[in-house]
Amino acid sequence: MNLQVDIQNASAEPVPDEDDIRSWIAAALGEASDDPGEREVSVRIVDEPEMTTLNGQYRNKPRPTNVLSFPSDIPAELELPLLGDIVICAPVVRSEAAEQGKTLQAHWAHMTVHGSLHLLGYDHIDDDEAELMEALETRVLAGLGLPCPYLTPDTTVSEHPPR
Repeated sequence: MNLQVDIQNASAEPVPDEDDIRSWIAAALGEASDDPGEREVSVRIVDEPEMTTLNGQYRNKPRPTNVLSFPSDIPAELELPLLGDIVICAPVVRSEAAEQGKTLQAHWAHMTVHGSLHLLGYDHIDDDEAELMEALETRVLAGLGLPCPYLTPDTTVSEHPPR
């Protein structure tokens, strides 16, 4: 797979290295898709005000969230490699990692993988879809040497996936 990732950092927070972000996306796309062709993804890292605006506009939830994905709606017959856009809110990722007792790097990887899978059409609206998506996220992260993102420090499964 030939992957092009455009990363825009509009956050005042410290963020992961761009090579890490690219490797997390490549791992997700490689595990979840058989398409060896060219792929293009845009990632925008934002702070809470911008994420609040986007989440309000696109999901009618005027509060910040950890990650939003916007799959491309380019007609298939155009055969363009653009999968879509991922927006990640750095302050939310930081606070969630601390609340959940996870390393910041592991949570960033999870949110990036999660957003990438949404671009491929995976979702967690119903329980069956959520189980499939969570299993795939866990497999991708394990391949990166990272722990299951749905286990908390007391080793119980968390109640819900990122929304």
